[in-house]
Amino acid sequence: MKKTFALFCMIILCTYINPINSLADTAGLIKCGESSAFTKRLNNSVKKLEARLAKYDSNSPPAIALQTQIQKTKLRFDKYAKSGLLCGTDGLPHLIADGRWNHAGEFMIPGILFLYITGWIGWVGRGYLQNISQTNKPTEKEIILDVPLALKHCLSGFIWPLAAIKELTSGKLIAQNQDIPISPR
Repeated sequence: MKKTFALFCMIILCTYINPINSLADTAGLIKCGESSAFTKRLNNSVKKLEARLAKYDSNSPPAIALQTQIQKTKLRFDKYAKSGLLCGTDGLPHLIADGRWNHAGEFMIPGILFLYITGWIGWVGRGYLQNISQTNKPTEKEIILDVPLALKHCLSGFIWPLAAIKELTSGKLIAQNQDIPISPR
């Protein structure tokens, strides 16, 4: 029954998902380097900084700081223009998160890195807590970290996806039902 239901759901999904929609245009977005609104936003930002710069002597520390900020602003806008990001009518870069590989650097790659880093943090913390639970005073080691032990777990935590697969296949990752306490309500 479950297999029939799963097959039915897959047929419905394949029938009603229109692949043309996934290749739709990017809602009127154009490359930032070609966008007049983007150029206008750059010019307005630089004009505001130059107006502030006019209030100071050319060699004073605030003037030097503003000149540096103007250079950084121009550099930032130049990087946006050369990166291939798409801008809207507001002149701001928009991220495309629709799964296309030519936009992978905007959302997918940072998302995968975020998941990897958060998984690493969780895996290291889990390993540390499991290790200190075998000691005499585990509560004390939760409050006052055992730095050498924590560093050992941090350094070995980078291979956490492989270690998680290994523990999943060996049955150590998931607790058995009889090991999980149930409230006596």
